[in-house]
Amino acid sequence: MKKTIMAIFILLLTLQSCKDSKKEDNSLAQKDKAISDLSIYNLPSEWTTQDGKNIELKSLKGNILVMVMIYTTCKAACPRLVADMRNIESRLNKKTKKNVKLLLVSIDPETDTPEKLKAFAIANKMENDPWIFLRSTEENTREFAAVLAVNYKKISPIDFSHSNIISVFNPDGELIYQQEGLGVNNDKTVDRINLEAEKIKQVN
Repeated sequence: MKKTIMAIFILLLTLQSCKDSKKEDNSLAQKDKAISDLSIYNLPSEWTTQDGKNIELKSLKGNILVMVMIYTTCKAACPRLVADMRNIESRLNKKTKKNVKLLLVSIDPETDTPEKLKAFAIANKMENDPWIFLRSTEENTREFAAVLAVNYKKISPIDFSHSNIISVFNPDGELIYQQEGLGVNNDKTVDRINLEAEKIKQVN
């Protein structure tokens, strides 16, 4: 009888171990899922956040990314773009908001140091999650802007002309939606973000 109980106990332990192993394998498979040719996670560039932390874009994999390119000394279009981003953030589904990151990428890395980005984030009440401010080298910034189809040009020592585009990326870093213009109706943008964020919840 004791031998039978012991055999059952060992069998249960083995089954549990297999189950845990399977779970771990699935988790690793998701993490190591091949990056498609269309993904921004192929870019090897390194970026610095408003907190002075160096990251690669692929560290954000698994989230819905909502991105806009701005510069902190802008007095014309950028404040409107920031307002549009804040409006989008206020309308995110509370249940799936944790799956979304809102990124503001500087087109003026020379001026926009991490300290400047941090001060800007605090002034605009955007210093906490899900907000991330990024800066990199001029070369990396140009490369990234090209991926987003954002054009920008320095027109004076302190001013740039630039596209006004908000881009949405899926968890694999593929561009899935863009909103162009200032103060436009963003219902479709918000609906798309919430829909994609809900899919992550279902997967998890």
